[in-house]
Amino acid sequence: MAVEGGMKCVKFLLYVLLLAFCACAVGLIAVGVGAQLVLSQTIIQGATPGSLLPVVIIAVGAFLFLVAFVGCCGACKENYCLMITFAIFLSLIMLVEVAAAIAGYVFRDKVMLEFNKDFRQQMQNYRKDNHTTSALDKMQEDFKCCGAANYTDWESVPVMSKGQVPDSCCINVTKDCGVSFNVKNIYPEGCVEKIGGWLRSNVLVVAAAALGIAFVEVLGIVFACCLVKSIRSGYEVM
Repeated sequence: MAVEGGMKCVKFLLYVLLLAFCACAVGLIAVGVGAQLVLSQTIIQGATPGSLLPVVIIAVGAFLFLVAFVGCCGACKENYCLMITFAIFLSLIMLVEVAAAIAGYVFRDKVMLEFNKDFRQQMQNYRKDNHTTSALDKMQEDFKCCGAANYTDWESVPVMSKGQVPDSCCINVTKDCGVSFNVKNIYPEGCVEKIGGWLRSNVLVVAAAALGIAFVEVLGIVFACCLVKSIRSGYEVM
């Protein structure tokens, strides 16, 4: 039995939300792929939380797209079971997102400590491994920084001579500009704090986007429950 009256409006709004879910899913997959490409060019090695994050984002995006498809089929056919499945899965996704947000906030300092430790370890491999060398140079050039805390960190690297830093530390990069350098000609800030500042400056944007997605998901759950109730009432009348 087809829904009637106000439920037609609810059904239409649910279709609009499902389109929004599909757009969010595609966006998450795109962000995950982009993050994976960026991380593949950085110093992160192995199955660390940072390296697994893009995989998690891609998985959530794919699952959200699948849930949106189930919801679309359920709304189109006005199928009670499909709509119940859609509401349950969407609730699970929202709970996972909330848990991830809380975990990210709780462990934010630990993540920076791990990054600092990993950065210093990879500095010891400078010029010993081409991938690490390229990643460190690119990071220092992109974020305009030098070393972990500052340029003096390079003094503990075996392959670096005393009074030498990588050329990527120079404000104007030229060959051997890091040899017998002038402090005024290199970046004074360390990369750990510089990258941490960049992350903090973007966290509000991420938080706002997460709140927006969560709000849309709550509306989706409410509309799905309303439609489920209407479909069930129709079955009882029949």
